[in-house]
Amino acid sequence: MDLRLLRYFVAVAEERHVGRAAHRLHMTQPPLTRAIRELEDYVGVALFERTPKGVVPTAAGSVLYEEACALLRRADRIRERVTTAAGTATLTIGTLADTAAHVDSRLVAAFRARHPHVQVRIHETDLGDPTAGLRAGLVDVALTRTPFDANGIGMRVLRSIPVGVVMCENDPLAHRSSVTADDLTDRRWVRLPAETDPAWTAYWTCGTPDGAAPELRTIQECLQAVLWNGTSALAPLDQPLPAGLVTVPFPDRPPSRLVVAWSKIARSPLIRSFVRTAAGGYGAPDDGA
Repeated sequence: MDLRLLRYFVAVAEERHVGRAAHRLHMTQPPLTRAIRELEDYVGVALFERTPKGVVPTAAGSVLYEEACALLRRADRIRERVTTAAGTATLTIGTLADTAAHVDSRLVAAFRARHPHVQVRIHETDLGDPTAGLRAGLVDVALTRTPFDANGIGMRVLRSIPVGVVMCENDPLAHRSSVTADDLTDRRWVRLPAETDPAWTAYWTCGTPDGAAPELRTIQECLQAVLWNGTSALAPLDQPLPAGLVTVPFPDRPPSRLVVAWSKIARSPLIRSFVRTAAGGYGAPDDGA
């Protein structure tokens, strides 16, 4: 049985909606629909029933979901044991935009001390994927920021950082000690990619994006858009800025949370070790992950 098809099936079963599952997997809906039909042809039964709100697993689909999750966990364990035996164990860490800059050197040293023979790969994603490749199965663990749809994802908070509004230094609000939501009415905001998680977009833009502006995928693109076009964006207060920009604290918005995240169906000891090492390095409480 094709593990790729099973991963697609699990996504649809958890999302209860083909469109949302396609978004989660960073693919379009038609190939995902074809993949589910291919899997149904293989097992010889219908796996989903359509509803006005999406789809729900049939009785057979519910059984397959349990078995698929177990099989995918087993496949992950097999891969880990084989690569470890070969001396080529690899951990792929997803980072989002600027989060790699927040990796403490002590975390690197502690993980290297525990796993000196593990190869670490860094996979950086743009602002269109706040899960940093985790949702699409491209990485084992992610260092990223909330908020985003955390269905099927485990998280540990490493740091909470207050946020502010990035604006030009000649902006009428630039010299305020802080701003409120009422101060930000009618401002133009940067436009993030259309496929970006709605919770993520709403948090970081704080208003209706400038419809005439191009989609922006990197932190630097957003900062340059503020500098050149006079739009606004939210950013952590410790975000480095180019000359000509300032960040005014925005206490109405909850702090940005830097998190380490992983798939809940992953059972790799290497992933658990990284999560615990990261949490320990940042002084996060141990919740048994």
